[in-house]
Amino acid sequence: MKVQGVIIPLLTPFKDGKIDFKSYERMVNHYIDEGVSGIIPLGTTGESPTILCDEYEEVLSKTMEYNNNRVQVYTGLGGNHTSEVVKKLKIAERNRVNGILSVAPYYSRPNQRGLYEHFKNISQSTDLDIIIYNIPYRTGTNVENETIFRLAELKNIIGIKDCSGNIKQTADLLINRPKDFSILTGEDAYFYTTLTLGGDGGIMASASLRTREFIEVYNLVKENNHQAALEKWRDLYNMIPLLFAEPNPTPLKYCLKKLNLIDSDEVRLPMVNITSELESRLDNILI
Repeated sequence: MKVQGVIIPLLTPFKDGKIDFKSYERMVNHYIDEGVSGIIPLGTTGESPTILCDEYEEVLSKTMEYNNNRVQVYTGLGGNHTSEVVKKLKIAERNRVNGILSVAPYYSRPNQRGLYEHFKNISQSTDLDIIIYNIPYRTGTNVENETIFRLAELKNIIGIKDCSGNIKQTADLLINRPKDFSILTGEDAYFYTTLTLGGDGGIMASASLRTREFIEVYNLVKENNHQAALEKWRDLYNMIPLLFAEPNPTPLKYCLKKLNLIDSDEVRLPMVNITSELESRLDNILI
């Protein structure tokens, strides 16, 4: 199934050091009711580096239970030790997710041959669909377009969350896109640009707020009503920098608590809550 539309990378609500599943269920239902095309638990917005192994499976199990086959679910599942990623695939397969969002190996900074072999190995180890997550400013390595074109030939590598941060690389990928390959922006500010160049949507933390408006932008572009989409996009675009003024998802957690979608804006170290200055600025957009 093609991946397209507005997809929400879910944050993980914490309360008193534990995962707050009551808030999590409320949040999942809210985004599905808003009309999103899919949800992604256990990504970086979900503070995946601080999620314990037993918590990982519990979050995934609860996500599938709360979703109840309403929208697509792609779980964050990546790492810089290929064989460990392959082992963890069993958890995703047990929980019958649609697929995984798998980040390029971080810190070790493999070359393009290493990146290709990493994702090829994952592809050969599962029948789950795989969305590559390219985010060089987090991982230290860029999955270049030629590597993406080669990976797109593999049976179950079906798309990419593009956070290259390089508009030329993004444009070249979109203009020369592989057949039946989904290109989704993860650079929230590039959403409109990506759509108008033929992109399939976005996996965007900022769409956790004003979700229906993001969906309207998507629908308007798909209807070739680019001017109306641009007018709606202007306002959303100006909101995005505030949500990343301090490390994601800390501003977002503050907002969702204020909107009563989650009970607490608690985060796990090394994340810390946002400053009072940013709280005041966010309050202005929540009015």
